[in-house]
Amino acid sequence: MAKHASAKTGAERENNDLPSRLLAHLKRDGYIRAGERIAVAVSGGADSVALLLLLLELREKLGIVLSVVHFNHQLRGRASDGDQKFVASLAARHSLEFHVQSGDVAARAKNGKINLEDAGRRARYAFFRSLIASRALHCVATAHTADDQAETVLAHIFRGTGLAGLGGIHPQSDGILRPLLAFHRADLRAYLRSRKQKWREDSTNRDTARTRARIRGKLIPLLERQFQPAIIEHLCALANLAREDDAYLESAAQLRVCALAKEEGGEIRISASDLVAPRGLLPSSKALPTSGYADVVKPSEALARRVVRQIVRSLKPRPGELGAVHVQSIIELAQTGENGKSLALPGGVEVLRDRDVLIFRASTAAKGKTPLAFEHRLDSLSCSAAIPVSQLRCVIRLRVIDWPTERRDTNLTGAVLDRDRLAFPLVLRSWRPGDRLHPAGRATGHKLTRFFSEKRIGKWERAGWPVLTSGGILAWARGFPVAAEFAADERTQAGIVIVEEPIP
Repeated sequence: MAKHASAKTGAERENNDLPSRLLAHLKRDGYIRAGERIAVAVSGGADSVALLLLLLELREKLGIVLSVVHFNHQLRGRASDGDQKFVASLAARHSLEFHVQSGDVAARAKNGKINLEDAGRRARYAFFRSLIASRALHCVATAHTADDQAETVLAHIFRGTGLAGLGGIHPQSDGILRPLLAFHRADLRAYLRSRKQKWREDSTNRDTARTRARIRGKLIPLLERQFQPAIIEHLCALANLAREDDAYLESAAQLRVCALAKEEGGEIRISASDLVAPRGLLPSSKALPTSGYADVVKPSEALARRVVRQIVRSLKPRPGELGAVHVQSIIELAQTGENGKSLALPGGVEVLRDRDVLIFRASTAAKGKTPLAFEHRLDSLSCSAAIPVSQLRCVIRLRVIDWPTERRDTNLTGAVLDRDRLAFPLVLRSWRPGDRLHPAGRATGHKLTRFFSEKRIGKWERAGWPVLTSGGILAWARGFPVAAEFAADERTQAGIVIVEEPIP
């Protein structure tokens, strides 16, 4: 009997083995290096308190410097303040530096028109990353468990997801470590009880009005009882495989971007045909089945969607989620879209089809306004004038010349107008829809848009296109012959040369 009484149960042995299991896990994956300053994100809940205690046990073996970080979401009044006091006391008990910040998450959710969970996640991760950016820390460790991973994968499936969503929570990303993804929530609570360590309970975790709480409290127990006792392990394995496959496909898509896309002047251009049917995608081999293969697998579309996401991600000036509907719209624009059609995308990006090319760029257009619009008035011109146009990063110079003596020198210096035929004030401005030009050498005039099309000047290239008017009539437009009624000829005595120069 005495021998039986002193023997440890399987649960006790597993609790005592938890630190060594975590140590082996950390050393195998190599996420933590000796000498690093690591803050444990402690909410006060069981998982995060357990992670702190586990790393405290292992810090000498790992050679790390520990601290504690806490974000007060201010969502539960005194309970939230109680969480903060509990975590501060825990940090003080172990003589650890304590990093804390609070924020009105409810107000952020309302102002940003997002749900509370998303607003809270953004707020606390912004705090964590600010500490990393300030070099106060090397990384922050959070206490996401295998249970959290399974819940996340299911939540993503319910809302609709692809391979990236099936990957769930990543073990490491942007300075955030999640060392407990291979461990169960129940094991962590048992570990805390064996150490006689208390923790705080968040009542919102039991609120089944929330999707995550229903998955945790109702769905997973049901799946374990009636379908698969190892459902959590299986969902975690699925997440691991999905992340590996997703990483491989992302690399393949990046190769396509490098090979097919061209970046210039803040824009990224890619051939529409290359996007939807990239060349050299499949290896040439007689051993590979070819009949019906592309129709079933559609490898070009699979990569095209990833190419689109990578391009948009590289250009986004602000947050915004590119959904499957947006991606499909871009694919359809490449497949059958009409010339000149454009799409506005989340995150402040727009894409335009210009003949067989898709042009992506960060959107600069304000509501109802043309961002490159400008207008400068010139009441007189005795000798010369230099008009800086900041919107185009150029200077447009107008210089009066003696036409009979200098006409032979003007062929390569710019357009020439007959000064005496012009009516002041002259107006240098950006072109407007409806503007017409009658170029010298043409029998009739046409809208400027027709001339843009003839010279294959794309929709976005036209933005801010400079023109000069006299009495409301176009006398000059960049890149075109001057207007016939103002062009210098044999009768001209004084000419005006127009030259555009870039601002260095």
